[in-house]
Amino acid sequence: MTRALNLPRAARVRATAEGVPVEVDGRAVTLVRESWLVEDRWWTLRPLRRRYWEVLSASGRNMVVFHDLGAGAAGGWFTQGP
Repeated sequence: MTRALNLPRAARVRATAEGVPVEVDGRAVTLVRESWLVEDRWWTLRPLRRRYWEVLSASGRNMVVFHDLGAGAAGGWFTQGP
């Protein structure tokens, strides 16, 4: 049996007006390590546009979260990684 690795999981994120995460799934964010924008598959009917954030929680957990910004996207937040 095989399973996909690193699949996005829905997350509850509280963010500033500028979109910077300050809380992820009830964990306070103490540090934003970096942020990057991914725009891919722009040539298809379903382009991908996401703003990623690598953050550190108050408990010391490193997390990668992203906000789905694609056209027609619900604007959901997701975590990705272990």
